[in-house]
Amino acid sequence: MSQSAVPSLAPDPKRWKALVFIALAQLMVVLDATIVNIALPSAQEDLGISEGNKQWVITAYALAFGGLLLFGGRIADLWGRKRTFVTGLIGFAAASALGGAATGEAMMLGARALQGLFGALLAPAALSLLAVMFTEAKERAKAFGIYGAIAGGGGAVGLILGGFLTEYLNWRWTFFVNIPFAIVAAAGAYFVIREPEGGRNRSPLDIPGVVLSTLGLVALVYGFTRAESEGWSDTVTIAMFVSSVVLLAAFVVTEAKVRHPLLPLRVLTERNRGGVYLSLGLAVISMFGLFLFLTYYLQIVKGYSPVKTGFAFLPMIFGMIVGSTQIGTRLMTRVAPRLLMAPGFLLAALGMLLLTQLDIDTSYAGLIMPAQLMLGLGMGTAFMPAMSLATHGVEPRDAGVASAMVNTSQQVGGAIGTALLNTIAASATTAYIEDHVAGATTPAAQKVLAAKAMVDGYTHAIWWAVGILVVSAVIAAVLITTDAQNGAPAASGDGAENPDDAVKIPVVAH
Repeated sequence: MSQSAVPSLAPDPKRWKALVFIALAQLMVVLDATIVNIALPSAQEDLGISEGNKQWVITAYALAFGGLLLFGGRIADLWGRKRTFVTGLIGFAAASALGGAATGEAMMLGARALQGLFGALLAPAALSLLAVMFTEAKERAKAFGIYGAIAGGGGAVGLILGGFLTEYLNWRWTFFVNIPFAIVAAAGAYFVIREPEGGRNRSPLDIPGVVLSTLGLVALVYGFTRAESEGWSDTVTIAMFVSSVVLLAAFVVTEAKVRHPLLPLRVLTERNRGGVYLSLGLAVISMFGLFLFLTYYLQIVKGYSPVKTGFAFLPMIFGMIVGSTQIGTRLMTRVAPRLLMAPGFLLAALGMLLLTQLDIDTSYAGLIMPAQLMLGLGMGTAFMPAMSLATHGVEPRDAGVASAMVNTSQQVGGAIGTALLNTIAASATTAYIEDHVAGATTPAAQKVLAAKAMVDGYTHAIWWAVGILVVSAVIAAVLITTDAQNGAPAASGDGAENPDDAVKIPVVAH
């Protein structure tokens, strides 16, 4: 066995302090995905952003982040995860300052793209640092329980924080709030994190892979984003999807042939990791759609303020924290991951099923709150082993890019969820109005009709979300076959290039 495969007898004594700063950085990135949504109407008015271009405040970030994640993961493997992590934090803070100080449309869109770029460096570096710093089974379970709770609940936290900042301060603070997060996390990481040795991948950068993956993912994310606003039959939308298929197919062919691939296919073809990426991506489709629908339902139909809307998501956050840190963490080393993930997704689907009963006068305490609790418990229980399993058993040199694939599946899932479910909802709303418009003869009746049509659209889309979560559960049950994550090495079927490689993870020499 090579020297780098020798177990470390002394785990990093500062690893738990390091987790605090890694978790803080992850929270900043995840909540940024939703915090800007709340502030967008105010920012649009102040900066004179046109109605047609307002979507680019969201899209510019999504395209840069989703398109560059694999590149960011590879940079973390090549350059060092700690250095990439700190660089990503400093860059994200600078881009946030630029966005908060924006004086016009171009400056805002440029800042959002820069946030996406540095987020693509930061996110995979954070997850891969956890993968290589926490190697003992029970400690790994606790660390990933905390990380999974933040990854799942950060979006809802963003809704609360965004509502508070927008209502009581100014939309610019939804950007400025990132700066103290980033500074504290970067300073803490610099002084506390000690990256294990022997895990770098110093192979030359796969430039064709970088170009093909970035363009392919950008085309895919933009295709779904454009479909939401322009429709699925739009010429440019179709062209984006076709281009994405061609580019990503060329990427796979390239990775199979080049000597030092950006994304080694062994990362994807290992059955358990492939099952995690697929089931997680599908589950996120449902989550992003629900955030969108519930936000509009609570504000427009129920008349909640932005702050009250944010606090209305607290049961989901609570459920995710309990599911991730109490259920997932305690059981991950005792039962197989599929026995947590599949039931977790099914419980979340049951919570979604309750929400198909929404009406204009639905009780928050009687239906929405228990549905959110079930959804949060289910997702937290499923996310926690998924986050851990996505990097469990991977070779040290691939930890960054394997982590990037988790974020990529979530980012693409989010783009698909927002576009697909919103399109379904809009079509159902239009059909409802056409069927009932004859009976709405007074302004009051027309107002009620509009609210009922909106809710009918949401419930149609939520039925699809239920089905998608059930499919996620089936995929987790069928594809994920590994035993409880008790610290045992991955099997050599992982695609390791030699026998020693198969036993190097999760133990990494210090």
